[in-house]
Amino acid sequence: MSDLSIQLHWQRAEPALLTGKYSNAHTVQFNSDCDIQVDAAPDWGGDPANTNPEQALASALSSCHMMTFLALAAKAAWPVASYSDHAVAHLGKNAQGQMSVTRIDLRPLVRFDTGFSPSDAELEKMQHRAHRYCFIANTLADSVEINILHPAQTDLMPC
Repeated sequence: MSDLSIQLHWQRAEPALLTGKYSNAHTVQFNSDCDIQVDAAPDWGGDPANTNPEQALASALSSCHMMTFLALAAKAAWPVASYSDHAVAHLGKNAQGQMSVTRIDLRPLVRFDTGFSPSDAELEKMQHRAHRYCFIANTLADSVEINILHPAQTDLMPC
């Protein structure tokens, strides 16, 4: 199996590490040339201009789900023209009362080449298969909801 890694770097900018008096801002490097500025979620004092671990988790799930869907669609000869998603990580307390990403909602919108239109049941079955085979979804277990959007619902997708 594969070992996939990132580099993370944080440097204290304040004179001392004191509760509530330091920045969580840090850099995560993917491969050798892709640096992402990361911070705590804004509700926890992070810079809203930076991504946060919860967004990164939703992004990882959304990307994995899409790639799995595309692989399954290609095997089924479904002519996918485009795929978009609006993933939302919900923060709350888990059953043990600890802060957690309690659920991630995916809202995939798939467009197909003209002349191809799977039924709602076929699309739902394919999306659920993608969820079942997605590595990240298997890691997260039962905390994912898939709410399939149809092209007529594009007004529900944020920019």
